[in-house]
Amino acid sequence: MLEVKDLTVNYGAISALHGISLQVKKGDIVTLIGGNGAGKTTTLKTISGLLRAQSGEVLYEARNISKLPAHKIVAAGISHVPEGRMVFANLTIAENLKMGAYLQKNKTVIATELDYVFGIFPRLKEREKQIAGTLSGGEQQMLAIGRALMSKPKVLMLDEPSLGIAPILVKTIFEKIVEINRERGITILLVEQNANLALEISSYGYVLETGQMILQNDSKTLRADPKVKSAYLGG
Repeated sequence: MLEVKDLTVNYGAISALHGISLQVKKGDIVTLIGGNGAGKTTTLKTISGLLRAQSGEVLYEARNISKLPAHKIVAAGISHVPEGRMVFANLTIAENLKMGAYLQKNKTVIATELDYVFGIFPRLKEREKQIAGTLSGGEQQMLAIGRALMSKPKVLMLDEPSLGIAPILVKTIFEKIVEINRERGITILLVEQNANLALEISSYGYVLETGQMILQNDSKTLRADPKVKSAYLGG
């Protein structure tokens, strides 16, 4: 479904990614773990067209999308939930969700997607007229995921969904990610510092360190790997 091949990305003179490769199969949840500055966010931004690679390719359904602008990548079926949520703080929940459907012209489809998002996150329905900036971190994360779903994606990329959220809501968010994957068959690429949780819900994982892919395997094997346990699982 999604393939990154030999991707190199620089910020000026600084190299952020050094020829990394990864694959995400249709219908899977794949996780990308690593410490701060490993290049996880850069990888997602490059896939979604917010950054340009110096070399390498991003293939989506076997089509090279490396040179496409970000809005065309969304139109093709890839949605990105950014780190820090980035909700429109001065708009209501309902307005934020409608912003996620800006490429969709069919009002029936928009209404169906809105119902789906409110079904997954009832808390958003209860507060649909509330200004997004007044929501808690967990509620804003629900809104950011809901907004991404409004474009009817085939691939959903999530950047640090547990960041700055109360532990009780982290569990809910991760349950919802699994639900979205299972109910709708949406393929998910998950970047997450909570490696234990990420490997628990994913089928395959990659470990990124200072812009290089140092490990990859099925999630169960990675969770048992002594290096991964020591560096990322606190064991």
